[in-house]
Amino acid sequence: MATAEQLNCYDFPKGFAWGAATAAYQIEGGWDADGKGLNVWDTFTHQGGDRVFKNQTGDVACGSYTLWEEDLKCIKQLGLTYYRFSISWSRLLPDGTTGFINQKGIDYYNKVINSLLENNIIPVVTLYHFDLPQAVEDQGGWNCEKTIEIFNHYAQFCYETFGDRVKFWITINEPHVVAKLGYEEGLFAPGKKEPGLGAYRAAHNMLKAHAKAWHTYKNDFKNKQKGFVSIAIDSDWAEPYDPNSEKDKEATERYLSFYVGWFAKPIFVDGDYPEIMKTVVSKRSKAQGLQTSRLPEFTNEEKNMIKGTADFFCLNYYTSRKIRHCTSSADESSCTSDIAAERIKDPDWPECGVEWLAVVPWGLRKLLAYIKDTFGNPTIYITENGFAQNESPVIKDVQRWTYFQETLTEILKAIRLDDVDVKGYFCWCLLDNFEWISGFSVRFGLFHVDFDNAELPRTPYHSAIEYSKIVKRNALTGPGETVASLNN
Repeated sequence: MATAEQLNCYDFPKGFAWGAATAAYQIEGGWDADGKGLNVWDTFTHQGGDRVFKNQTGDVACGSYTLWEEDLKCIKQLGLTYYRFSISWSRLLPDGTTGFINQKGIDYYNKVINSLLENNIIPVVTLYHFDLPQAVEDQGGWNCEKTIEIFNHYAQFCYETFGDRVKFWITINEPHVVAKLGYEEGLFAPGKKEPGLGAYRAAHNMLKAHAKAWHTYKNDFKNKQKGFVSIAIDSDWAEPYDPNSEKDKEATERYLSFYVGWFAKPIFVDGDYPEIMKTVVSKRSKAQGLQTSRLPEFTNEEKNMIKGTADFFCLNYYTSRKIRHCTSSADESSCTSDIAAERIKDPDWPECGVEWLAVVPWGLRKLLAYIKDTFGNPTIYITENGFAQNESPVIKDVQRWTYFQETLTEILKAIRLDDVDVKGYFCWCLLDNFEWISGFSVRFGLFHVDFDNAELPRTPYHSAIEYSKIVKRNALTGPGETVASLNN
């Protein structure tokens, strides 16, 4: 139990990691500059066809490839102690392999890493954030087992090149999103549509690729470099639509198993998928006349390889949903139909900039407790969390800052009341950027970017100024300020 002194303390733990996050394709631009190879988002956006809002692309985005010094000014203005960014795989290795190494790509990331360290900011590097080299996708991408070893060689190259300075690595960002939207529904690059098969196959290969890259670091680099490796898992919080309905409770359990459990259970528990996933997909596969389950199986050797391959838990959280059981046709093949759960947004939850993003700060606290109880009480870094504005943002985003305060309060409750080992918080996003199929119509940035101005100037939102105050004092409140009570 927390003490009365703890309940009245609004300080975060000493050494708490305060950060912001970005991703290469979303901010860098320079899509064909200095020898960079094509990635799947270059291809996807250039194909047009209204796949992306107003057929926008990340060809220029925030121009961070040439404007890194401006980004650094933003980071320093916030007073961040950590900065999470991703490496553009095809900027380093244009065809995805070490057969050709692009020195100018190395120079760029050396500049980023070195300037962060010179300013006492710890780099957190994501190896793959949705932008698979097109040359690798042409060989099958995440649908192909060959990509496992290609990714491992890429990870090894990055450890060798940057690992003397980078101590926090994230292998893959949101494999759930890549698998489901990229290889089942086709809404994200590479735009593949294989209902009922593609997502499970892609996820299976990403899990093995992550595990191999983790072992490569442990075996060949950790003793000398002293770093840590994990994977970023995204998840909503979920609760039964009707708390008294057994079917809704079961649907909620399925939903969490198919969401966070899909990746967290193999990595943090026993090397294998949740039993609910295996049972449901196997049963439905048999009903569809298939001889084997659409969900691939791990061998015992693979289970042993995957189990324990994370040095901390990276959580990306944005929203919550009420879950209601629903039925689907027996012959329908998709992840969604397998889950048989309807996601409902409570009308009482406020929205933030985009229709899907209901603001549910207390859902994060509950999700953190669930992760603690279900996955062995890991050390957790919240590697993404944010609140959007629409394409007509206001600089004085007072309402959005209120949401940030509420969320940070719930995180502090999780730490002090629930004894969850949360070590850091990374806001999404440092800058307004290219938000995938939403293009520039959605603004998550702490800094406004004027995309109509060729110089792409950055301007702090009100929320950036207020966030910097919390970062500086490592606490929610300053003199004369109040926030919601922690005593509940």
